[in-house]
Amino acid sequence: MVCFCFLVDQKSVVRRSKPVAGTCSRCRHGALVADMQTATRFCYIPFYWKSWKAIVCSFCGSILKSYNT
Repeated sequence: MVCFCFLVDQKSVVRRSKPVAGTCSRCRHGALVADMQTATRFCYIPFYWKSWKAIVCSFCGSILKSYNT
């Protein structure tokens, strides 16, 4: 009998950000335009990266809108 066990996780990181005019629709705090990077890892070894832009709340951290780059 063969048993396969895979450990895959995904981590999103904000690379850089700057303030943008507007507020969060959930908590009414300020928003940021952020360059995001998502890394997918298999057994703690990253094998796929994706970069994208997002409008993120500076207080609660929710992603309000995302853009592909």
